Amino acid sequence: MKLTLSDSDTQTILAKLATSNQLHSSLYPGDSSDRQQVHTVYGGANLFKAGAAQKLGSLAVKALNTYAGDFCSLARILQLHGFESLPLTHAEAVKLGEAVAANPAQMKEANPAAWLAYTVYDRVMKKLEREPIEDSRIDFEDGYGNRPDVEEDADAVRSAEQVAQGMEEKTLPPFIGIRIKTFTEECRARSVRTLDLFLTRLAELTSSKLPDNFIITLPKVTHPEQVSALADLLDIIEEKCGYAAQSIKLEIMIETTQAIIDADGSNQVRVLAAAARGRCRSAIFGTYDYTATCNITAAYQTHTHPASDFARHVLQVSCAGTGITISDGATTVMPIGPHKGELSTQQQLENAAVVHSAWKLHYDNIMHSLRHAYYQGWDLNPAQLPIRYAAVYSFFLQGLPDASKRLEAFIGKAAQATLVGNTFDDAATGQGLLNFFLRGIACGAITEEEAVATGITMDELRSRSFVHIVSNRAHG
Repeated sequence: MKLTLSDSDTQTILAKLATSNQLHSSLYPGDSSDRQQVHTVYGGANLFKAGAAQKLGSLAVKALNTYAGDFCSLARILQLHGFESLPLTHAEAVKLGEAVAANPAQMKEANPAAWLAYTVYDRVMKKLEREPIEDSRIDFEDGYGNRPDVEEDADAVRSAEQVAQGMEEKTLPPFIGIRIKTFTEECRARSVRTLDLFLTRLAELTSSKLPDNFIITLPKVTHPEQVSALADLLDIIEEKCGYAAQSIKLEIMIETTQAIIDADGSNQVRVLAAAARGRCRSAIFGTYDYTATCNITAAYQTHTHPASDFARHVLQVSCAGTGITISDGATTVMPIGPHKGELSTQQQLENAAVVHSAWKLHYDNIMHSLRHAYYQGWDLNPAQLPIRYAAVYSFFLQGLPDASKRLEAFIGKAAQATLVGNTFDDAATGQGLLNFFLRGIACGAITEEEAVATGITMDELRSRSFVHIVSNRAHG
């Protein structure tokens, strides 16, 4: 065959291309395959205790039992798929639930609405008993407020002591961290002092060991120097307190318009993340502060406002392929009834109406996030926890049949292409399908049995790499 280009023609050009490809790969190493929590629960530092996760789980179960006594009730409140066909009385719901539990595979085919509602409810209850909180943030910012210095000093030290106790007793959630105040002129000195007190006391008590997946949250970031300042401070603290270098990670909160578009009109998100010098693990969108900086009035500062979606999309595109995870904001309407104490029947009904309305709003907001590929969000109250898991579980369970078929076919197609010497270019899509199962299993939405029904093995899933799975099958 005749060629026009000689080696001398292509050598310099391809060398430049190789350099640029390597640079691109270093900037976009791919999304992390590590577990990502489905939520972060924020609570004031003055309230934090080592066993807080278990207490919040008990309160969540109580709320679910009080305001949704069975799976049919919860399905109606949230309007799960097919809820209209479910029985209205508790006795009928119990009978139907027993039928689903006795033969879930058969009921999944015969009555999919009942299977979905029962499975979601059952797995939510088990999650609340086993691991009610996936991520906790000890809050010294909005959830804590401005207090006298002596009080915040004491809470910084006390919360570090509680974290150390939780590490010893193994009662901490799998992810945990603290949110300090902003690095604005008004708050920076107080913020740094709290950071120092907490990490210094923790190092004293734990021989400079951190909890698993520990992180520092920096709120209301507006320019990269704030992030680099935190990274500089962590360098010093690690060295002086004996923590391993680069072990303390941080996350940035995108809550202002300046954090999206800078003064020059450029995308600011990647610049902010880069300022952390490898410490930035995630970027969090703050719905209500962001919409406020857009001058949107309070009545319209909603989770689903178009301005919020614009910011989400910028954040998503900026972090895609970098290994930095993204998280959505909170629902600020709390599921708390207005009446306390001994209640009349009318007051009980009024409480239920308020809670159910807040639950449905929270569910809709979470589903909005999930549809936009935001798999993590905030929770602010224990009564929100059942709805967080109900939304996540219904999302994964409804997507399970299609994802199962696609993953099974995809692995076969990729392995066949490899065997005959062809290049299979769509590994990213295969990894996305794999991540669906990894996320679902990690949070309890999908069982291991449901995952391996696709033909994949748990060892392959634990490898967390679609490319490795295909390669091993092709050469196994």
